[in-house]
Amino acid sequence: MAEPTIDTNEPIPTVIVDGLHVVYRVYGAKAGKGDAPSALKRILRRQRSPQVRAVRAIRGVTFTAYRGESIGLIGRNGSGKTTLMRTIAGLLPPTKGQVFTDGQPSLLGVNAALMNDLTGERNIVLGCLAMGLTPAQVREHYDDIVEFSGLGDFIDLPMRTYSSGMSQRLRFAIATAKTHDVLLIDEALATGDKDFRRRSEKRIRELRDQAGTVFLVSHSLDSISETCSRVIWLDKGEIRMDGDTETVVKAYADSH
Repeated sequence: MAEPTIDTNEPIPTVIVDGLHVVYRVYGAKAGKGDAPSALKRILRRQRSPQVRAVRAIRGVTFTAYRGESIGLIGRNGSGKTTLMRTIAGLLPPTKGQVFTDGQPSLLGVNAALMNDLTGERNIVLGCLAMGLTPAQVREHYDDIVEFSGLGDFIDLPMRTYSSGMSQRLRFAIATAKTHDVLLIDEALATGDKDFRRRSEKRIRELRDQAGTVFLVSHSLDSISETCSRVIWLDKGEIRMDGDTETVVKAYADSH
C-alpha cells in the first residue's frame, strides 16, 4: 500500500482562538464608588461595599491564524484589541473558550527585562537574554539593534533619559531581533518618524516571511495596509469583519 502523501502547501495553524470570552470584574457600579474618599465614607457611614460589575471585553471571538500571515487588528478604543493580544500571549486567562498556540507567543515589549536605571546597551543584553538568545547571539545582533533603534550615542545613557518614542524604538528593535513563532505588536509603530515606521513595516514583513505569524494593533490604517495580509476588525469585543486587508480596511474607513 502506498504511503499517504503530505501536502506541504497546506497552511499551518499557529493560533486557534475558539469561542473566546474575557470578562473583567470591576468594583463599583457607578463612577466614584471605587476611589479612596468614597471607601472612607462607606467605612464611616457603615455603608455596604460597592457592587461588582462584569465588563465583557471579548465576546465569543473565534478565528485561526496561519504561519506566514501578518494580521492587523483594528477597531475603536475599547473594542478589545489589546485584551485579545494579551490573552493570546498567555497574560490573561480566558473566562470561557480556549486559545491554542504553536510555539511561544511573544508580546512586543520586553518591558519586564528593561530597566530605566541601566543604559540602553545593558538593556539590549538583558532583553535579548530574556528572549532566549545566547550571549554569542546577543553579540551577533547587537550592532543591528543599535542601528535599527536609531539611538546613536544615547545607547550609553540610562533609559530614564530617553523619551517614550526612543524607549519604544529600542523595545521594537530588541523584540524583532529574533524570529518568533508568534509575535504580537501593540501600537509599536505609533511612535517614531516616517523613516522608523517604514523600517518597522519592512522588518515585520521580514518576520512574516521567515515563517512566523505577526499580529499588529495599530490605529494607522496606512501601517496596517502596508504591513498586513489579513485584517480582523473588532467592535465591542466581537469580530465584525475578518478578511483580506484591502476589503476590511475600506469597510472600516467607510464606517467612520
